[in-house]
Amino acid sequence: MSILKFDNVSKSFGEGTHREDVLRAIDLEVAEGEFLVLLGFSGTGKTTLINLMAGLEAPTSGSVTFRGKPVEGPGPERGVIFQNYSLMPWLTVAGNVRLAVDTVFPNLSGAKKAEKVAHYVKMVGLGHAASRRPAELSGGMRQRVNVARALAMNPEVLLLDEPLSALDALTRANLADEIEQIWEQDKKTCVLITNDVDEAIILADRIIALNPDGTLGQEFRVSIPRPRDRGEMNHDTRFQTLRADVTKYLMDVGIASKVEETRRLPDVTPIHELPKAQARATEGMIEERFLDFSQLHKVYPTPNGPLTVVEDFDLKMNKGEFVSLIGHSGCGKSTVLTMAAGLNDISEGAIKLDGRHVEGADPERAVVFQSPSLFPWLSAKENVAVGVDRVYPRASQSERQEVVEYYLERVGLADAMDRPAHSLSNGMKQRVGIARAFALSPKLLLLDEPFGMLDSLTRWELQEVLMEVWSRTKVTAICVTHDVDEAILLADRVVMMTNGPQATIGKIVNVDLPRPRTRKALLEHPDYYLYREQVLTFLEEYEHGATPKAKAVGKKEAA
Repeated sequence: MSILKFDNVSKSFGEGTHREDVLRAIDLEVAEGEFLVLLGFSGTGKTTLINLMAGLEAPTSGSVTFRGKPVEGPGPERGVIFQNYSLMPWLTVAGNVRLAVDTVFPNLSGAKKAEKVAHYVKMVGLGHAASRRPAELSGGMRQRVNVARALAMNPEVLLLDEPLSALDALTRANLADEIEQIWEQDKKTCVLITNDVDEAIILADRIIALNPDGTLGQEFRVSIPRPRDRGEMNHDTRFQTLRADVTKYLMDVGIASKVEETRRLPDVTPIHELPKAQARATEGMIEERFLDFSQLHKVYPTPNGPLTVVEDFDLKMNKGEFVSLIGHSGCGKSTVLTMAAGLNDISEGAIKLDGRHVEGADPERAVVFQSPSLFPWLSAKENVAVGVDRVYPRASQSERQEVVEYYLERVGLADAMDRPAHSLSNGMKQRVGIARAFALSPKLLLLDEPFGMLDSLTRWELQEVLMEVWSRTKVTAICVTHDVDEAILLADRVVMMTNGPQATIGKIVNVDLPRPRTRKALLEHPDYYLYREQVLTFLEEYEHGATPKAKAVGKKEAA
């Protein structure tokens, strides 16, 4: 029996030439007790769809009904958990949950209300923190308060609007497991919006993709028995097949085709290249150990004495190699990267690039951060040109312009290069950041979680862009990431770091998969899930702050 029903629903915003059709001709039924996941790119109307279910928006045409009656506004039978926490900062955990109880159950006695609050606070694992205020909680704990508050209203349907997207990967996975346990316990109807395919498969009875034009796309039934363990599913052929099918569908409908070749890169020499005579003299000598991290340490002074964040980090990279650096939050990944960039002093040890010690920042080492840090008043083209003008002082103006436009075109911004940075989406801004880094013709490309602020599907698209541009330059590269699939997709080697402080290399996996790589091709490769298993197993060993016997192994493998 269906509990929520959409009958030919369309939703538009604005009028006339400013009208935007967000959802079109939606026919959808949500069964009672079902866990439905709506999956799609940003801008496909997922949030609008859930707002219609919640009664926060009204359809432009068609009807939305709950148990056969029109949805005409919000109601306690439909509890909503948003991406943002929306907690009252002056109230405790218990106080924030009590707000919902007071609203929905005004006639309950004070003792009964307190009992109900305590029940749901305990259910989300916050019994020990009931008297804390939001400022004293982590992001994951704040979202747990949000879940408890929604559950305390005892809704018939729980509507979850990307509730985990602002959390780090480990917290996100743990909270997703808790949401599944709560659903199993209460058997409420759940509708979840997400952009994470693994999350969708772990939680859903049914997955429905949303197309970029605002229509409903393909439906996928999830027949994998519950409970679904992430580690075990990695070996499950049903999981592998479904994951590949969903991924292929989303990429086919949502990711733009490759950019056509319309311009060539001019033959100009950046200032950090060796003079030709010197280059000929050293040919073939620096291909191996092109980048050399030798017994690297980073120590910070603290009121309680020196704190060693990274110790004995020892890694040798050949020219043109791509390495992914992965580990849990606080393991020193970004610290290693900023030392390589010359943005963070080395406490002990050394870093050599192309035979010379790294000392201070230099455009020969280009960095792409999580946030691209563009000048908002400059166009995309002007932002890239700032570095190009410095690095190619002997090139003509037209040649420098050609370099700028070549890389902007390569990252798919041929039609947007004259737009000011402030008018670009986050994904487009990060494309500018990638173009800017490659346009410097660096000896070393450093990527610090470059797609961490983007939704999963935009991240896929930019990973493809990055690989396409990298395949043309073969620049030596290190990418810091917390995403296992991203690490394997990009790298020749995945370097895993132990937990901090005193973090070091715990294990290295050589990724012997064919290039050029695409996500769809890798999902079908017989060895892909074996590599994934090795990385996942290592991360699970360190998940709860453990320090397994990996240090000695890591140092031996790192050499």
